[in-house]
Amino acid sequence: MCGIVGAVAQRDVAEILLEGLRRLEYRGYDSAGLAVIQNGELQRIRRVGKVKNLADSVAENFIGGGTGIAHTRWATHGEPTERNAHPHLSNERIAVVHNGIIENYKELKADLQASGYGFQSDTDTEVLTHLIHQFIDQGLSLLEAVQKAAKTVTGAYGTAIIDKQNQDEMVVARSGSPLVIGLGIGENFVASDQLALLPVTSRFIYLEEGDVARISRKEIEIFDKTGAKVERKVNLVDAKADSADKGEYRHYMMKEIYEQPTCVRQTLEGRLTSTGVEKGIFGNGFEEMVPQIKNVTIVACGTSYHAGMVAKYWFEQYAGVSCSVEIASEFRYRKFYVHEGSLFVSISQSGETADTLAALRLAQEQGYLSSLTICNVMGSSLVRESDFNFMTRAGTEIGVASTKAFTTQLVSLLILVLTLGKHKALASEAEQAICAALMQLPGKIEQALLANSEIEDLAEEFADKHHALFLGRGDQYPIAMEGALKLKEISYIHAEAYAAGELKHGPIALIDAEMPVIVVAPNNELLEKLHSNVEEVRARGSILYVFADKDAKFQSDETQRVINVVPTEDIVAPIVYTIPLQLLSYHVAVIKGTDVDQPRNLAKSVTVE
Repeated sequence: MCGIVGAVAQRDVAEILLEGLRRLEYRGYDSAGLAVIQNGELQRIRRVGKVKNLADSVAENFIGGGTGIAHTRWATHGEPTERNAHPHLSNERIAVVHNGIIENYKELKADLQASGYGFQSDTDTEVLTHLIHQFIDQGLSLLEAVQKAAKTVTGAYGTAIIDKQNQDEMVVARSGSPLVIGLGIGENFVASDQLALLPVTSRFIYLEEGDVARISRKEIEIFDKTGAKVERKVNLVDAKADSADKGEYRHYMMKEIYEQPTCVRQTLEGRLTSTGVEKGIFGNGFEEMVPQIKNVTIVACGTSYHAGMVAKYWFEQYAGVSCSVEIASEFRYRKFYVHEGSLFVSISQSGETADTLAALRLAQEQGYLSSLTICNVMGSSLVRESDFNFMTRAGTEIGVASTKAFTTQLVSLLILVLTLGKHKALASEAEQAICAALMQLPGKIEQALLANSEIEDLAEEFADKHHALFLGRGDQYPIAMEGALKLKEISYIHAEAYAAGELKHGPIALIDAEMPVIVVAPNNELLEKLHSNVEEVRARGSILYVFADKDAKFQSDETQRVINVVPTEDIVAPIVYTIPLQLLSYHVAVIKGTDVDQPRNLAKSVTVE
């Protein structure tokens, strides 16, 4: 969600901070601000809206100085106003930026007010700011004050703090919200996402849960949650600083939709051959454990949850392994039964999703056989804390509405299904057929993208709609759910998805001439049943939009528009049919004039509960 950037350097850092914030805009935010120590004083500028507003203001009011922090805020406590924007100050001495939520802020605020502290914002963060100042006023160093504050507050936080009386250092702390330190030469940096720092460094240290670090130009000291000094591994990130460029595309989302053939190839590379899955791709010892796996529990949120729902069909049909799929925010707050030989699988694009991470930590206490995460960010918390991991290799995804991360998650899950199936119920002929389908998948996606112009024309008919219904059967039902999610995320049209057979059990009451119905219709064993469901809709006057295999016997007429999708093997059809639904939501959003890449109220990486 919110973004943090900080720097301690000999050069002026304001532009470094601003560029870092620009690279974090994809996370979702409503205000931005920075604070720099200039000639022994804190200089702060905050603005509502885009980072550009902040950058314009900084350009008008030159801010020089080598130590500073910056932030993009996604409102939790208090409205998105300038007074609630970060950084927050205490007595014009301490400046703090903070991601997360301080759960006991009300009690702490009352104590601080009783001690004479005045509050200028409605945020929980200002409590942390004054608390650190109070501890410094009692004689503690900045590092000691932050360590003591970390033990005083409850909740989640990633935070960076500067003190104008210690202008050559910054202290950072991490609990539940990610922070990464970037290593330079004679300068060091911090951010909530390494992407923010790629223009200035490729060497990173990922802070662990409970870590507090003191950062100066030439030295980094890290202390764990017990206060003991520790060393953390330095990671070299092989990524280009310009990986976030839109190139020829109007929006990141469209660029990322068109990157999917390449991303799928990257997911498959070195992991799959025409005859089977390569060994060792899930980590040392995973294949030896596979015979013990009798059940798979998938836990995820949002789009990743939909990927897990598709995989449930695959695990049970092809691998012969029972599978349950859970919403992370529900899983962590209910009693659940752990089946013998159960593998816990978490799915997350960022690897920092708060609910999914909490679910993993809970699962590790409950007797699961092992844990595996499917993720797009190496070094993220889920990757570090799971027993095994599988990287999707989708590359940086900037658009808040996930596209290539979703399709590569599906491919990764299918590779996992193959790995388990090889030791379970999957015949070698079936294994080879699935491998062949996966190897041909990038080409199928490229063919599906050829429908872009036709879908762009179709999208005009959605411009004045307020509701939409998506239908699918079998493993296409979760794809219908994902299509509905995409449409409402970026076009703000209310959209719902149903298993097509459920239509007559209630949702059919909604159908009239103003309710467009979108159907995904591959040529599979459920096609005839789907035809019957479609006729139920036609009889009630709705306009149908059917994405169908050309052999699926759907014809365009005055009551339905049919968009042909490339004929596809059943096993990978959910992945291919995702593509036209992504294009539809994109073009509808463009026509409606919404902010496609940064839709209102949403954040890319949801690091708070």
